[in-house]
Amino acid sequence: MVIINSNNSSAMSARVLGESTQALQKSLARLSSGSKLNNASDDAAGAAVSLKLDSQISRLNAAKSNVGNAISFSQTQDGYLKKVGTALERMGELAVLSQDTTKSEADVDLYDKEFQKLATFIKDTGTKKFNDVALFSGTAIDVTQNEDGGKYTMHKVDITAGAKYKAIHDGTNSLLDATKRTASLTAVNDAIDQLAADRASIGADQSVLQSISSTMSVLKDNLGAANSRIKDVDVAEESANFARQNILVQSGTAMLAQANALPQSALRLIG
Repeated sequence: MVIINSNNSSAMSARVLGESTQALQKSLARLSSGSKLNNASDDAAGAAVSLKLDSQISRLNAAKSNVGNAISFSQTQDGYLKKVGTALERMGELAVLSQDTTKSEADVDLYDKEFQKLATFIKDTGTKKFNDVALFSGTAIDVTQNEDGGKYTMHKVDITAGAKYKAIHDGTNSLLDATKRTASLTAVNDAIDQLAADRASIGADQSVLQSISSTMSVLKDNLGAANSRIKDVDVAEESANFARQNILVQSGTAMLAQANALPQSALRLIG
């Protein structure tokens, strides 16, 4: 049947061409952006899951940064405590040397001067800071250990007010008096014991924090892989789809032109 008022072939061709053009545009957007989720309508559920994964990964990165800074803080603490240990070793040596009966009072006085200087050094160490945060305030420091804000409490060290450290630099120790020499040596030994315990605890903190950081790195990699499967485009597969849709658009355009030309055959009958 030859008709003029209706051209169903043209309408159908136009509809199919529109669908093919839309599919081609979507494929082009995916290839140009590298993402399958350029619009929420592309995959509503996938877009929601991907958004949550992106947020979790961002929080993990922040927490990992916090842990890294905490490790640096702890390493700085240990560096200072190592120097305190060297000072205490020398103070113990001086306390023993001062008990040598062959030494004159002038010799002992020189020992005491060095002893007091080292005590002042230890006291001053207690005031050191890391990025304006006190290293040895005696206040526990909580470190964010996961993306949900969980905390890990680091070991606290108080050189200024801690009993065994304070006994070293509170001004009561002296090598000038025989009785005080013995007490001073005892105080030094006690401080060394405390220092050994503190450094062991700080070392344990570093080990735990490094494990936490490593665990977060593994979790981040796994979350990134899962997120990639949801939103990243498979270029090989999408390239094939792009070629298919491109051919459909071209053929659809040609068929629409042919469908639009069909009513013209009626003119031959009229003419």
